[in-house]
Amino acid sequence: MSAMVEELILKFSCADKPGIVASVASLFSLQGFNIRESSQFEDASTQRFFMRTVLESVEGPKSLDDVKSAFQSVADRYQMEWSLCNAKEKAKVVIAVSQWGHCLDNLLNGWKRGYLPVDITAVVSNHEAMRPLCEWYGVPYHYLPVTPATKADQEAQILSIIDETQSDFLVLARYMQILSNDLCGKLEGRAINIHHSFLPGFKGAKPYHQAYDRGVKLIGATAHYVTAELDEGPIIEQSVERVSHANTPEELVEIGRDIEAVVLQRAVRWHAESRVLLNGHKTVVFNR
Repeated sequence: MSAMVEELILKFSCADKPGIVASVASLFSLQGFNIRESSQFEDASTQRFFMRTVLESVEGPKSLDDVKSAFQSVADRYQMEWSLCNAKEKAKVVIAVSQWGHCLDNLLNGWKRGYLPVDITAVVSNHEAMRPLCEWYGVPYHYLPVTPATKADQEAQILSIIDETQSDFLVLARYMQILSNDLCGKLEGRAINIHHSFLPGFKGAKPYHQAYDRGVKLIGATAHYVTAELDEGPIIEQSVERVSHANTPEELVEIGRDIEAVVLQRAVRWHAESRVLLNGHKTVVFNR
């Protein structure tokens, strides 16, 4: 049975051509929807058009499947990459973590306060360190130890938890394991990582120590989609903090943790609200 909806979020991208916005607006007007919010962007370098629109029904609940079926003709006409979802339905997310809990705690707190528009269905970890925190928040915790010999089986368990909870995406909240190419492929566009550096600089391990060795005056953090190429995925959000020659590597780590938590929560929020569209190796983020 098709879900009944009164508010929808449409996002799409396609080659830029005349009449796209008019066609979309006309279709949804005929379907009994009013446009409440709309954002658009044309990438002049690729001549590709991006759009996110919030629509509300003025005729009461509508069948989501019927609306999708009606929109298909417009999507086919412009060869769109598109999605249409219930704006009132929260995205479900699984969080992976290792032994640092600052990003996890910020996500759990945002979810508990109702600020972060997601349902956290489970936390998975290769350590037991974060179990007490998750139990305090009442979130199921799955201890999944991993070695090189068991990596494939452990990742299969992560996928199984995502499937069983019907979760929409995975968040790596300082999960200090490199995902296999196979898992990266299966979660393409559905896995977000926080890297404790302002990418593309200082990739890999101990970026704050790398930054200290170079005497940087700004440190930052980067939330990006996970790809098989380490720390090369499309960037969703970044932020920086000014530091000085007097800061030790340990102080840089502490300053960086605050940035990481804020940046990751923003990225998760924007992804959950369908504000992020892929643009090749980049993203378009309609964050108001």
